[in-house]
Amino acid sequence: MAEQRIGFVGVGRMGGRMARRLIEAGRDLTIYDSNEAAMRTLIDIGARRADSPAAVASSTDIVLASLPTPPVVQSVALGPNGIVEGKRAKVFVDMSTTGSIYAQRIAAGLAARNIAAVDAPVSGGLAGAERGALAVMVSCPENVFTEVAPVLSILGKVFYIGSKPGQGQTMKLLNNLLSAAAMAISSEAVVMGVKAGLDPKLIIDVINAGTGRNSATADKFPRFVLPRTFNLGFEVALLDKDVRLCLEEADALGVPMIVGNAVRQMLAITMASAGRNADMSEMVKPLERWAGIVVGEKRS
Repeated sequence: MAEQRIGFVGVGRMGGRMARRLIEAGRDLTIYDSNEAAMRTLIDIGARRADSPAAVASSTDIVLASLPTPPVVQSVALGPNGIVEGKRAKVFVDMSTTGSIYAQRIAAGLAARNIAAVDAPVSGGLAGAERGALAVMVSCPENVFTEVAPVLSILGKVFYIGSKPGQGQTMKLLNNLLSAAAMAISSEAVVMGVKAGLDPKLIIDVINAGTGRNSATADKFPRFVLPRTFNLGFEVALLDKDVRLCLEEADALGVPMIVGNAVRQMLAITMASAGRNADMSEMVKPLERWAGIVVGEKRS
């Protein structure tokens, strides 16, 4: 039996790294992106170029996608020249973060053309995509999961969340809500400590040795805030989108999100002061300005 041919739509910062992993693993990969330059680097190492998502789906068996917003994902899946118009692919794997409502809508639209929809959002950022160390949160029928798991395992650790469309998306939103909350509250704690005269590196070291340790103190502060690089690679506007989707789902489920709404306010303040394209690690900056201090490694 011939090996499955894989397609990939959206080969930007995240998608490009995932696509490269697939090529390096020896997979036959056909790609499409609206940015020609993004495709060129992958074509140079063996990817095939397609002119549209439909063209990708006409020459491959499984199509993966990594795209910025829910409307873009829906357009790629169901719109003109979209996956739904492909002649060959029977599985569409969305690795973007869209929320469960869009995942359900896309699954229904593709089912009408006998194409199985898999929502498989990822966590781990650019570094995780580079190393093939992402957490991949998959929901789809079990027989489809069996088909896509070998491909997705090239990209990271695969978790089967459930069989219903959107369950993987819900899991991703919970993860990103916690990630945003950790960054927001850690920023408040560290800014307070520096204002009180404590060494910021020592603050982080003590927190990471105790019960306050979290993803922001363990990774984001040491790597991006203390050295003042702010280049984690995840825009605050995208995180705000994820938190908004999470709050909308929580509201639909009747689950109160008191802390979640406060986190969303902090994201709004960051975007207003630093810009929508600011790195999520820059959430500390408005607090620094209000406190009149700068968090950074103490230098002799």
